[in-house]
Amino acid sequence: MSPHRHPRAASADLLSRLGRLTAQAREGAELQQARVRLAEVLQRAMLPASLPVLPGLRGAARYAPARDGLDIGGDWYDGFRLPDGALAFSIGDVEGHDVEAAAFMGQVRIGLRAVASVVEDPGEVLSRTNDVLLSTDGELFATCTLLRFDPETWEFESARAGHVPSVWATVDGEYGITDDDGGLPLGMLPGAGYAVTRRRLTKAGAIVLLTDGVVEGPAFPIEVGLERVAHVVKEAAGADPGEIAAEVMKVADSTGHADDAAVLVLRHDAASP
Repeated sequence: MSPHRHPRAASADLLSRLGRLTAQAREGAELQQARVRLAEVLQRAMLPASLPVLPGLRGAARYAPARDGLDIGGDWYDGFRLPDGALAFSIGDVEGHDVEAAAFMGQVRIGLRAVASVVEDPGEVLSRTNDVLLSTDGELFATCTLLRFDPETWEFESARAGHVPSVWATVDGEYGITDDDGGLPLGMLPGAGYAVTRRRLTKAGAIVLLTDGVVEGPAFPIEVGLERVAHVVKEAAGADPGEIAAEVMKVADSTGHADDAAVLVLRHDAASP
């Protein structure tokens, strides 16, 4: 018969093993927390400090990380002036999270800015940006909405790459969810095309771009979230864009969103007769 180990020796061995496992778990958790903090710093550094404005057009944006603190790094918004005097606005969501998603988000934003500076049509901007991203042989993809505002015609041109529809409302009570045709997310298929929707702003109101983290959560369908945002924007269409953005983000709070969330609001006057 083999001799039994002394109970004290067995207990000491078990405690030692538990200690090593605890240390390994702590190191893993600290590494993950460091990656999350780095992703958040990268993301916030890449988001614009301000949005461009024109007389009769003002913007505001909000960003909120995921509730659990782990799904961070993919959402962005942007706004910039174009060489011909028009303004461009974009919002999007990169597949995946963490540092890699934050870095890819930066590539998408820079690509959109670069192409939009030499190409007017939003659909063509998305198409060329898509091909540029594919040329880098990356493994991620991104959804995106791109708007171009012409201050001469007071017209918005928009194109979507697999992204959540935008929401609009006028101060006299009209409102809706965009039903324009969208294309595939950026970075998926070479030569993808993107339809363009044009809308002249004949009435004062607001246009709201958002990511799915605002309108979708565990057991919370995206359609329900979009309808909730549409009603919020209808009630607040004449308010300051910052106030509208804050009210829309309350919808994200109500969904218990597991993803990060971004909102971009454009508050506009009516076009001149």
